[in-house]
Amino acid sequence: MKKPYLKSIEYIRGLAMLGVVAIHTGSQYLLNPTPNIHLVALFEIVSRFSVPIFFFISAFGLFYRMNLAEPFDYGKFLRRRFKAVLIPYLIWSTLYIVHDNWFNGWQLFPEADYAAEIYFFGLAKYHLYFLVILIWFYLLMPLWIYLVKRMTPTRLILLLAAQIVFDCWSSYCVGTTENLFMKWRLNWLVLHYVFIFILGGVLGVHSQKFFAWCSEQKKFVGATFLITLTILLGWFYLLIYVRNYSPLDAVNTAHQLSPPGIFYTIAASIFFFTLFQFGKFPAPIRKLLSLLGKNSYFVYLAHPFAIHYLAIGLGKLGLIMTAPNALIFYVVTIAVTLGVKVSFQKFSLKVPR
Repeated sequence: MKKPYLKSIEYIRGLAMLGVVAIHTGSQYLLNPTPNIHLVALFEIVSRFSVPIFFFISAFGLFYRMNLAEPFDYGKFLRRRFKAVLIPYLIWSTLYIVHDNWFNGWQLFPEADYAAEIYFFGLAKYHLYFLVILIWFYLLMPLWIYLVKRMTPTRLILLLAAQIVFDCWSSYCVGTTENLFMKWRLNWLVLHYVFIFILGGVLGVHSQKFFAWCSEQKKFVGATFLITLTILLGWFYLLIYVRNYSPLDAVNTAHQLSPPGIFYTIAASIFFFTLFQFGKFPAPIRKLLSLLGKNSYFVYLAHPFAIHYLAIGLGKLGLIMTAPNALIFYVVTIAVTLGVKVSFQKFSLKVPR
């Protein structure tokens, strides 16, 4: 029996896309030697749920629609997922490689060995590593099915503990290395996000119980979200004002793989599911959330182009990335990429087939 479509997943996808663009806008804003710390916190800390929540909703959607009692057609699964992820990844990676090399006056396409490194580790642009990790999650799908089927609350807690230990080791203990697999471990190693993926899978399998619990525990879910956000922000401000970290160093310390970041991600995933599943929004807000969600994939893939040329435009106008300019930069980046996608859709409808 086909399960009903979940608008909440669509809305979360759009929200996560907004968070990803905020993080990359924040990277531009951090070029300002004296940034507004509170705006940095908004761009770079509040939005830190964005990448892992994508893995959460991906797993939730997969397992929500899956019948675990039936045999898993691995070949069919890979064909469908690779069509949706691998092909766009290869196309957009190639676009960024050629564009950036052309723009910088370099050789249009790198040598074979370096090109292989770029494609394997998602180095063509700073945001494409997400698709590499997602591809690895898809390749290992039989393992995740095996784990989800056997997951208990106790095992889930143990997995969370192991996740915290591993992420701390990877984030804070591994030094500089020449080994490519370790050097680029954050770009491909699914172990950094196994817990949030498995959690999404488990909740997707038990979606009815999960939704019933969310409906009954709205206040608890909201309070947990606010507490974990406060702790993560508190750590960021402590690093800035007490330990005298630079804004960039503070951002690179209080990230989504830190212990507070992991708990914030979990709380945000459940909170936004609860909010969008049971919250009542005016029609214009629902329309906007749906528009963002349906077009989030393109905006995610294309927004570095907008950031690149908007930054050039700012430079030619002699403007620096002040707080107001950064906010305008963020809105325009989303508006431009979203506008391109919507315009293309409208144009394609008018083209005779």
